[in-house]
Amino acid sequence: MNVHNKRSLLDIRRALRANCTPAEEILWEEIRNRKLNGLKFKRQHSIGNYIVDFYCASKRLIVECDGEVHFTEDQKEKDKHRDQNLTEMNFRIIRITNSQVLNEIEQVKKILLS
Repeated sequence: MNVHNKRSLLDIRRALRANCTPAEEILWEEIRNRKLNGLKFKRQHSIGNYIVDFYCASKRLIVECDGEVHFTEDQKEKDKHRDQNLTEMNFRIIRITNSQVLNEIEQVKKILLS
């Protein structure tokens, strides 16, 4: 069974790409087209019923770019549950904040390569 890019989530993925945050735009410009050490990233990629911000298949790496909504207790709990499910599927998740992307992009790129 293919868990990647479910057709039923296509419209949502397209809407997310069209309405990305400034931090997501900046990070995408830094990692797209194999700019980061030759790694291929996809954005707004679905895995199971989840849509992740960025995904690198060769490293089984999910990158989540978190804004303020992710700092509420309710959202933290949802993110924890989601991360546990994705980890159980053998994916590695890196969460970075919008602030990190906007203010420390070189450090963010180092984190993604670790």
